[in-house]
Amino acid sequence: MLKLDRVSKVYRVGSFGGEQLRAVGDVSFEVRPGQVVSLIGESGSGKSTIGKMVLRTSRITSGTISFDGADISRYRRTGELKEYYRRVQGVFQDPFSSYNPVFKADRVFEMIRTEYFAAVPAAEWRAKLDAALRTVRLDPAQVLGKYPHQLSGGQLQRLLIARALLLDIELLVADEIISMLDASTRIDVLNLLADLKERGLGILFITHDLSLGNYVSDQTVILRGGSVVERGATRRVFANPLHPYTRRLLSSVPQLHKTWAEVDAELRARDAGAERRCAYHERLPDGGPDPLAAVDEDHHVACFALDGAPCPDAARTPVG
Repeated sequence: MLKLDRVSKVYRVGSFGGEQLRAVGDVSFEVRPGQVVSLIGESGSGKSTIGKMVLRTSRITSGTISFDGADISRYRRTGELKEYYRRVQGVFQDPFSSYNPVFKADRVFEMIRTEYFAAVPAAEWRAKLDAALRTVRLDPAQVLGKYPHQLSGGQLQRLLIARALLLDIELLVADEIISMLDASTRIDVLNLLADLKERGLGILFITHDLSLGNYVSDQTVILRGGSVVERGATRRVFANPLHPYTRRLLSSVPQLHKTWAEVDAELRARDAGAERRCAYHERLPDGGPDPLAAVDEDHHVACFALDGAPCPDAARTPVG
């Protein structure tokens, strides 16, 4: 369905745009129907930039993003983009920013109706709207006709998901959609995403929270500095993290039975004694669509050198 092939994004910065900033570099992965793929990384790792490129709100610099085999960067005509957005939609971190506070929340549905369902009779539209709301576990009588400030963040987020479902979408880009919600509401939204996945919806789940990615995703893509350092089936990546950055991320997940000081001391001791040799430099493919080394079935890892630095082990015999 969705395929990214060595996608990069470079911004021009500095005086008169004389310098370049690479936000994303050579990123490759796929999202298939009925599959949740988590993009995981710290702030500034390029997660949201990738989401924006998939949604066509930011242009790619190089590489290709294809949807059902068609290069979406080539879409120029209004009809092509309209059809793309009928099939691909996004929901973002702050639900309140998607609503105009002077209008009732259901105005987002009227905009969809005007653009895509203008010929649908009122009774049929109301039935379709009610069905979409009930799919996301909302009672139409409790949410329609309300202003955004009268609804919770969880309700507003589910309204946006319902808006996307009205279009019978095939891919949802979910960018940090639960980071601003309380714990109980987070579980509701995560379970909703799991239900939508079972119905065949592909989901690109963008998050900085590894525990959430582990809970909801089939595939995991670990990003650092705009590049993929590890990618594969979630169960393999979490059970056997191979890249030092992935290991550190997993080790940094809060543990209820340890204090922060204890965890930090363990990390420092492990890093001090670890042999930071790269086992994968010699296995990296020479060109082609995938810049990572295949180390197991559905598990790929980057060279330990990061941010464009030369691999310190390039001249050594690879271990493992």
